[in-house]
Amino acid sequence: MYQLIRKYLFQQDAEEIHEKTIHALKLVEDSAPGKNLLKLVFQLRDERLETKLWGLTFPNPVGLAAGFDKNAEVYHALGALGFGFVEVGTLTPQGQPGNPKPRLFRLPEHQAVINRMGFNNQGAYLASQRLIDYAYSDIPIGINIGKNKMTPNEEAASDYSKCMDMLYSYGHYFVINISSPNTPNLRDLQETESMRLLVRAVREKAAEMEVRGVGKKPILLKVAPDMTDEQMRDVVHAAVEEGISGIIATNTTLSREAVKNHRHADEAGGLSGRPITERSTAWVKEIYQEIGDKVPVIGVGGIYTGEDAYEKIRAGASLVQVYTGMIYQGPGIPKQINKKLLQLMKRDGFTHISEAIGVDAKA
Repeated sequence: MYQLIRKYLFQQDAEEIHEKTIHALKLVEDSAPGKNLLKLVFQLRDERLETKLWGLTFPNPVGLAAGFDKNAEVYHALGALGFGFVEVGTLTPQGQPGNPKPRLFRLPEHQAVINRMGFNNQGAYLASQRLIDYAYSDIPIGINIGKNKMTPNEEAASDYSKCMDMLYSYGHYFVINISSPNTPNLRDLQETESMRLLVRAVREKAAEMEVRGVGKKPILLKVAPDMTDEQMRDVVHAAVEEGISGIIATNTTLSREAVKNHRHADEAGGLSGRPITERSTAWVKEIYQEIGDKVPVIGVGGIYTGEDAYEKIRAGASLVQVYTGMIYQGPGIPKQINKKLLQLMKRDGFTHISEAIGVDAKA
């Protein structure tokens, strides 16, 4: 049914459709009957898919990546759609409009999207008010944090610390986002020493919050796919040394090789979707081989089917995230993926999804 509706939706402005979708989910957010109906239609629960990490229980390994629920407005409704976890944000200390429109472009021929949103959000404080009842969610809620556009990199640590100060009480886990290509010079913070200083500042703020009585939360780092092998190895090893709890691989890419003949190929921004499936899976595998015995890896990038998710899990991902895949596959994507995961596990003789993690990376 969604494939029929999608043709109509794709005739309209991409960002307007996103805003209408958020509005529709808001109607469900505070409605117990509405959420129960979504659960009945979209959820698939099976103990073989349940994943435990960082003291948290994920009902299934398929999460929704940051960028959809930017302002933490509909995470309960999204949980009802069958996701195993939802990541809100990216949130910055002060609200900001993001980059000028248009800034979101579909490439249907490639099942891809180019975006240069620029961390448009209403700010960490307003999000914190919406996250007060996060603990009542059936799934873990992650919070993705970044810096404001006008904050120079030399002061970036202050912005991430401010976000932690306002939000640390309200999420199950946190993600340091220094890999978006849409905030000027943000990726420069992936330089090893800059990243070390930033992670230290964030962890110091977390420790301060823990002294105040807030329970300890895992802090993850999200990395870009556009680094060299040597840069990636340096970054992930340094991150683990600094106490990072996990790595999310990967963010969007600046490469246009796979879509170079498309009319939107010259649009600035990050490319996501099918063109980065193989590249992100390769990074998951390489990162797992480097640090998989130390911290978990979350795989994201070009996941549309159960086969795509399974490849990332076999490459080393303990969890996976979708976003662009939902644009093309519809709200039933977590159920579709989880259903296929169960079939693939049975085919390969696994009794639990955890048994599949990294099997290809260890071969």
